Amino acid sequence: MVNRSRILVALVCAGVWVGLWGAVAGAADESDYYRIVSIATSSTSLDSRDPNWKPSEDGIALEVSGIAVLDSSRVAVAIRKGEIWILDGVYDDPPKNVTYKQFATALHEPLGLLKLDDSLVTTQRTELTAIRDLDGDEVADEYKTLASGWGVTGNYHEYAYGPKLDRNGDLWVTLNIGMGIKGDMFKHTVADPTLGYRQGKWRGWGLKLSSDGDLKPVCAGMRSPSGLGANADGDMFYTDQQGNWVATNSLHHMREGVFFHHAEALASMSQPGSTITGVSKVPNGLPLPQALRQFPQMQPPAVWFPYKKMGQSTTDIMLDTSDGEFGPFAGQLFVGEFTQAAINRVFLEKVDGEYQGACFPFRHGFASAVLRMAQGTDGSMFVGLSNRGWSSLGSASYGLERLVWTGKTPFEIKEMRATSDGFELTFTGPVDPTTAGDVASYAMKSYTYLYQSAYGSDEIQTQTPKVTQAIVAEDRMKVRLVVEGLRELYVHELDAAGVRSAAAEPLLHHDAYYTLNRIPK
Repeated sequence: MVNRSRILVALVCAGVWVGLWGAVAGAADESDYYRIVSIATSSTSLDSRDPNWKPSEDGIALEVSGIAVLDSSRVAVAIRKGEIWILDGVYDDPPKNVTYKQFATALHEPLGLLKLDDSLVTTQRTELTAIRDLDGDEVADEYKTLASGWGVTGNYHEYAYGPKLDRNGDLWVTLNIGMGIKGDMFKHTVADPTLGYRQGKWRGWGLKLSSDGDLKPVCAGMRSPSGLGANADGDMFYTDQQGNWVATNSLHHMREGVFFHHAEALASMSQPGSTITGVSKVPNGLPLPQALRQFPQMQPPAVWFPYKKMGQSTTDIMLDTSDGEFGPFAGQLFVGEFTQAAINRVFLEKVDGEYQGACFPFRHGFASAVLRMAQGTDGSMFVGLSNRGWSSLGSASYGLERLVWTGKTPFEIKEMRATSDGFELTFTGPVDPTTAGDVASYAMKSYTYLYQSAYGSDEIQTQTPKVTQAIVAEDRMKVRLVVEGLRELYVHELDAAGVRSAAAEPLLHHDAYYTLNRIPK
């Protein structure tokens, strides 16, 4: 084993960054409630994707691309350049005696890690692999292919993510679309004869491996589905990133036969096993509500993350299963943010049998891009970092940090539910009835996006719904907002800056963004 002091090029203190988000209301106080513990973070003089890049001679590049919690002392981490390491002492605070042991090598860009029985399971670029230690020395002896068969053309962007486990014990993998396919790469593509799109087989799809070993394509239309994970009911979700066909970052419920947005995934529509059929034309350049009417196989995301307001590149999904050890948000989802080195929070509900919900800012100031997250045995959150040379906030290029609840409860909008005439807000503590009951404490606007092959979309068709009543519940934990001008399939952005707690505190984060796909009856 080697000590952490020999692992890293330069250690940096987490939480020193005070930039863009210092201007956000309450952002400077996030550390009062959730503090960042730096386990290992490192900066380099070159971008990590530079062909001349390399770590120090006695170090590793801890570009964390997967985290599996092993026990109350150890985690396993996959690193993007092809290894798995076991770190011990990671719960120490401060973590002065972390040790590192190499478990597995020679992997092809593993972008996820899952502890499953006596194996660590990862998704490489070409296969889903189970790795086992057979003699108890914490070094891998067996590498077993669990599934393969998706297309790889040689395009650099053909990432494969996962796996994550659903309630039935099935393993899910998501596949990045190939970007800029050219030359000999086309020899390894498939094409749909009607639409003409060409991609590697099942690129832009979500795949499921059942316990009997059957790998099945389930749903399609993904661009860069770098995060996936189940909610409290065991339903599987993925995140996508803004780009061609994707207006802004988004969260989607994966289920059979559903198309999401990236049209080139339909290159595999004619392949045996495809769950999507009958798409003869893809609308382009239309407002999303209109495009959905013309494209019945396409379903809207459960949550849109408005661009820059709620990040620029969504990554991993983590369910808070701590039952309160991580604060007041048990049962909710946390979503990583790459560019802004942050984590956001998501509340979901079902309306007419389909998921929709709201996203909220949560914690900023990580040392680099947030790529992976996992909940520790004590309820804290391990956060894997790597900016891969792309631009992100923070002072480091990669590393591992831990987010710890301080025991203090922030005054936040905990839940935002749709009602037939507005929204119901649930807070983490009792509100001041005067400010919470004043309609002047709230402002709202709604907007949608273009569905188009061009990169991203601005907010369009913006209106300003009017909050006409704010009715405070008897227990002062909820407020019902009556709103004129609700629109289905539009994001409803709420600013509740005027609300104060019973102790006269402002909201730590006063913005919320609800994706109103359906108005409850």
